[in-house]
Amino acid sequence: IYSSQGDTEHAIKNLRKAVELKPDDQGLNSLLMLELSQSGDIDATIESWKLLLKINPNYAEGYLNLGNTLADNGNLDETIDCYKKALKIKPDYADAYFNMGNALNDKGELDAAIDSYKQALKLNPDYAEAYYNMGNALKKQTKLEEAIEAYNKALIIKPDVAEVYNNMGNALTRQDKLEEAIEAYNKALAIIPNYAGAWDNLGLALARQNKLEEAIEAFNKALAIKPDFAEVYNNMGNALRVQGNLKEALRAYNKALTIKPDVAEVYNNMGNALRDQGNLKEAIGAYNKALTIKPDVAEVYNNMGNALADYGQMEEAIEAFNKALSLNPDHAESYNNMGNALTRQDKLEEAIEAFSKALSLKSDFAEAYSNMGNTLVDQGKLEGAIKAYRKAIAIKPNLAEVYNNMSLALLATQNFSQGFKLHEWRWKTKERDGTFLQSSKPLWNNEQGKSVFVWGEQGIGDEIMFAAMIPELHKLSSKIILRCDARLIPLFKRSFPGNIIYYSKGEAVAEDEYDFHIPIGSLANIFRTSLESFKQTSAGFLNYDREKTSRLRGTILAGEEKKVIGISWKTQTELKGAGKRNIKLADLVQRLDHADTRLVCLQYGDVDDELKTLKRDLGIEVMQVADIDNTNDIDGLASLIMACDQVVSTTNATVHLAGALGANTQVLLPFSTRWIWGSSGSDSFWYDTVSPCRQNNTGDWSDVLRALA
Repeated sequence: IYSSQGDTEHAIKNLRKAVELKPDDQGLNSLLMLELSQSGDIDATIESWKLLLKINPNYAEGYLNLGNTLADNGNLDETIDCYKKALKIKPDYADAYFNMGNALNDKGELDAAIDSYKQALKLNPDYAEAYYNMGNALKKQTKLEEAIEAYNKALIIKPDVAEVYNNMGNALTRQDKLEEAIEAYNKALAIIPNYAGAWDNLGLALARQNKLEEAIEAFNKALAIKPDFAEVYNNMGNALRVQGNLKEALRAYNKALTIKPDVAEVYNNMGNALRDQGNLKEAIGAYNKALTIKPDVAEVYNNMGNALADYGQMEEAIEAFNKALSLNPDHAESYNNMGNALTRQDKLEEAIEAFSKALSLKSDFAEAYSNMGNTLVDQGKLEGAIKAYRKAIAIKPNLAEVYNNMSLALLATQNFSQGFKLHEWRWKTKERDGTFLQSSKPLWNNEQGKSVFVWGEQGIGDEIMFAAMIPELHKLSSKIILRCDARLIPLFKRSFPGNIIYYSKGEAVAEDEYDFHIPIGSLANIFRTSLESFKQTSAGFLNYDREKTSRLRGTILAGEEKKVIGISWKTQTELKGAGKRNIKLADLVQRLDHADTRLVCLQYGDVDDELKTLKRDLGIEVMQVADIDNTNDIDGLASLIMACDQVVSTTNATVHLAGALGANTQVLLPFSTRWIWGSSGSDSFWYDTVSPCRQNNTGDWSDVLRALA
């Protein structure tokens, strides 16, 4: 009566008294254990089962139930022992084999678990749960084909079990059979539409297909069902990060941490998003939190190393990579990233060694081949770099950055035909993504007698360099529209045929004004395919204002007889490694300042403070010509350059302008030079009058300065 009324406490009390009176009554003991199990008093239930089995030691079902209760209490060794006793009494007991398989599975003894499931299936071929759990064990062993086969057999017997479809989807996802996995998840959801775990797994599979909007929609459905599903917020954050929606990604990670505050993986992912945002200090903080929770994760140390390298802390970055490798000596990514950090420290041999270790661990590591290629370029080993780039592309055929870098190495070796052809990959690099002109008109490809829109694409120095080919294009075309930096238009108008139409960068050009278009750098793919082809303009192709030059020279010399040397010592480009091109102003002028020389500033940008400091500390004056704004008046700067007897400059826009004018110029080059100066930094195929002088060792200008003096 008490039991029927749901009063478990009084039911147990009365059943205990009954058992005391009749301790050998199996029925009373069974009723007591049923009530105890419903009460949740596991210890009491276990003791009751043990008492019953003393009364009836041949009660196989009793050993099974005792084993199940012990399993609930986490006593797996005792659990397995009970199932074995049940099977000794009843060798054809399929449920005992099945439950023993579950206990062995929980212990991690997967081979024994699978054998136990197989025994259960021999006794009961329609045991769907045994096929399902065997599939899970096989999946843990990464025997994915066998796992999927087991799941399919379970579904033949019971075709409407959502959990089986969900786990089969997981196995298919691990095989990268994403379409089949998605089909399995959808079948699970057709059976149980509010299955949050299946929505989460569906989102993960869609994200791997880069169907990010659909993935995020699936994650949102999982969260609508289970709002405290921290793992889903983490997975959604990852999808949002790949999508580039970093603000929302961080919001998702924070929600995950609100629900589960101590999950290292989420802090690691948050660090990655913060690094993508450029918030490097916060990223490093997130990685440190991850490591506080879980201090032995190589991936987190690797990611922190990348953030530290971005932050400019190379020694700390290398320390982090070494820590990652101490935890996982086979972590190829850490060797690769260490190689990048060592390259940035100009420790090029050590960097090559790190890339080689990465490739010994992961032979299809395209990024490591690519980075090795970049380092070999820095060493001046261009043929080796090209081989490394080719290996990277053989592994991943669509790596735009690698094609672009290989094109520059080929151009440096004077393989202009192939180099400029591959240079078209620049438009698919991250740096240039989305910058190509949107036009319905076709690209110009040597068609004659047509109107062509040529548009500038790079910095002012490169626009000057590639403008060398405008006269050749003009001869083939009925009309040219040239859009370029507005500061170049007066100089170009003086230098090129008068019927060219000019637009400044940013101005829209109507499509009905032209038949074809081409980025200015792509002209080289047609007009500069051999060394001989450069000779058409290498003596100079820009015209300066001679009258202004004469006036400027008079102002500079003020009646004195001196050699006028124009100097420029740095670049303002944001290209990677550009800072290595710069030289200290004081070091430069001390080599050039003599009684019979007059130094003139050709440097663009605000350099007043530098020049005042130079005069105060060393007593050396570099003249700034007040009439010329070196930054904005490029036509005036051209006249000033030609007022000099010699130009000495690091590689920047001033050198391109001087070379295009045919000025006597000495260009000071870092050890690793741009392709335009050839393979050894001693060739100037663009400009006859520019003489390169290259560092003998990375970062060391001393040999250059001695040669200059």
